Amino acid sequence: MSESAALFTISALQQRYGRRTVLDIERLTIRRGEIMALVGPSGAGKSTLLRLLNFLEKPSAGRITFLDHAFSWNEEPPLSIRRQVTTVFQQPILLRRSVADNVAYGLRLRGKRGVQAQTLQALETVGLRELADAPARTLSGGEAQRAALARAMILQPAVLLLDEPTANLDPYNVGLIESIIRRLNQEEGMTIVLVTHNIFQARRLARQAALMLEGRIVESADATTFFTHPQDPRTDAFVRGEMIY
Repeated sequence: MSESAALFTISALQQRYGRRTVLDIERLTIRRGEIMALVGPSGAGKSTLLRLLNFLEKPSAGRITFLDHAFSWNEEPPLSIRRQVTTVFQQPILLRRSVADNVAYGLRLRGKRGVQAQTLQALETVGLRELADAPARTLSGGEAQRAALARAMILQPAVLLLDEPTANLDPYNVGLIESIIRRLNQEEGMTIVLVTHNIFQARRLARQAALMLEGRIVESADATTFFTHPQDPRTDAFVRGEMIY
């Protein structure tokens, strides 16, 4: 795929909290229409990178280019750009309202029309149509994660960032969420960046993969190369399930 297909390009990106540097990425490209899996141990900087990609934090240094717009550490992306990226966090925060109200929340904030029909369709997609009127607090962990996914995808972002979307879920919900991710990518053309500790999940879903250690990208490649012919010995050890940290 050509360089022109790049959606995100990261250059000399750093994030520091006080004297501690938690992210230091010389270069990383995320291409349009891909599922990119970011793998690595806890504390590697994966979630920090997602926050920067969603423009929830300003980096300490470096540049993020998104949709051909370059943003440096001292620039604030406009709302029209920030609305193109949405994150589903590992522990979704749902409002004390019905499931349908939670899913519709973003559309209503944006003053969109046809909210009810879109909401019901999104709930149908994630298998929660029958729980539309239920209080969100009554959902199980897997149901809450699917509701959060519906709330994100209904906004039709260019990029969906997923931070451990199936952590601690049962196989049934893992399968449902993975099928939704594939559908959003294949049918809607949504670019997805997936943070996961589950190497098997990364192999099932990703077309690009990158290993992060201590805030740095150890290796980034297409999924076939990454999982079957890694170039870095640390990547080779990680995909074989060895402890490298």
